[in-house]
Amino acid sequence: MKKVINISDAPKPIAPYSQAILADGTLYVSGQIAIDPYTGKLVTHNIKSQTIQVLENIRSILKEVEMDFSNVVKVSIFLSDMKIYGEVNEVYGTYFTDSPPAREAIEAAGLPMNVDVKISCIAVQ
Repeated sequence: MKKVINISDAPKPIAPYSQAILADGTLYVSGQIAIDPYTGKLVTHNIKSQTIQVLENIRSILKEVEMDFSNVVKVSIFLSDMKIYGEVNEVYGTYFTDSPPAREAIEAAGLPMNVDVKISCIAVQ
């Protein structure tokens, strides 16, 4: 059984997908980008502010199903350029402070809306 998660405190999907799917106690969070869910605008100030917005969007989705970052077991990070990896990692480390999840970070061309960072994750109850 699966439950579709679409909330107003995270950006509306920009294509035919759900923000997340909860299935048998596992939450699959779609790739989030730095869209402010309240204005619908991209956060573009710098890579750190973009990363914060992405992780805050993920936090809102996790909260909807009574989870937090400690429930996350796997993260995928997509970057426009590996040169920004250090700054993204610096922000990321403030969200995953204890027992960080498994993770990969890759450079990917053509991210949606030409963003610099996109993050998806899997969490378990």
